[in-house]
Amino acid sequence: MKRRWFFLALLLAALCLGGCAGDAATQAGGAVTWASMTSEGTMELSYAEQFSVENYSGGYRMVTIGDSDTYLVVPEGAEAPTGIPEGVTVLRQPLQSIYLVATSAMDLFRELDALDSISLSGTDADGWYIPEAREAMEAGKISYAGKYSAPDYERILDRGCDLAVESTMIYHTPEVKEQLERFGIPVLVERSSYESHPLGRMEWIRLYGVLLGKEDAAEAYFRQQLEALTPILEQENTGKTVAFFYITSNGAVNVRKPGDYIAKSIDLAGGVYALSGIPSDDAATSTMNMQMEAFYEAARDADVLIYNSTIDGELQTLEELLGKSSLLGDFRAVQEGNVWCTGKNLFQESLGLGSLIQDMSAIFRAEDPESLSLTYLHRLK
Repeated sequence: MKRRWFFLALLLAALCLGGCAGDAATQAGGAVTWASMTSEGTMELSYAEQFSVENYSGGYRMVTIGDSDTYLVVPEGAEAPTGIPEGVTVLRQPLQSIYLVATSAMDLFRELDALDSISLSGTDADGWYIPEAREAMEAGKISYAGKYSAPDYERILDRGCDLAVESTMIYHTPEVKEQLERFGIPVLVERSSYESHPLGRMEWIRLYGVLLGKEDAAEAYFRQQLEALTPILEQENTGKTVAFFYITSNGAVNVRKPGDYIAKSIDLAGGVYALSGIPSDDAATSTMNMQMEAFYEAARDADVLIYNSTIDGELQTLEELLGKSSLLGDFRAVQEGNVWCTGKNLFQESLGLGSLIQDMSAIFRAEDPESLSLTYLHRLK
């Protein structure tokens, strides 16, 4: 009997050693090693091309933004693996003190109910059109820490900042990015504006879902938006021509370049961008200025005009529009009363792009514009 128990004990010991061998291989002095981690596949994206997410065992995520910026997201309660490849930035969850400089990302935090993870802003309270952001700053929950080119390093360090989310403007002041990193603050450069497809911009909510531990909520929201847009995307194009513009302070006309996401959104909504044939410069910008005479030739016969109010404020009447240039009175859309204006909050509410496409689809197809209930557009009278 004793011999039987002896061999049983040996067998159990062998099984235990065998079962623990994997743990021994993945741990060095109790720490997980990068070499031992296994990939569990990548996030399948519908439209976004400027980021990717690879899932690893243990809940780790490897995020790549652009061509080279890589981040390892370490789940709460876990340790960062040893032997992480050089150049990979470690982000430890939960992220609780973010310095948000990229204004386009605020709407994603709001949708994910994650404003409490932002403690610092690169935009002051009166610069926010998103009510929740402005109210959080006025209540002292989020503090102003300076714009991208002149951050308040003392305040940022004092608040224990664990991530700076910057716009691509940071590339104009690389010394700021380097200084933040020297202080041990990870810097993530937001590149949603580089997405070639309008819905790729919206899909960035899935990236923030990964960073904030809210993947299910992000996934559900994005799928809901796609479902709402599917009937519009499946309709035939109306063939109506559309110009999207505003008049600058010196009388030039600022328009979107043909490859810009607004121009593409017009196409998705069932319109045709009236300025698709204009030559554009090689600058990496989404807009360009034209002389009024050139705009007149390109867009006077457009079926629809949409005035971009972001820079100089919302217009309410055609009289206000004609006050910027009397030549606009010759435009077909002005004569037929088919001129619309955006709301100021449009470009801060980046997730509103789906609603903008729905708005545009409605005005392209409406028989009675007066009956429309829209989110981001209103008709000039």
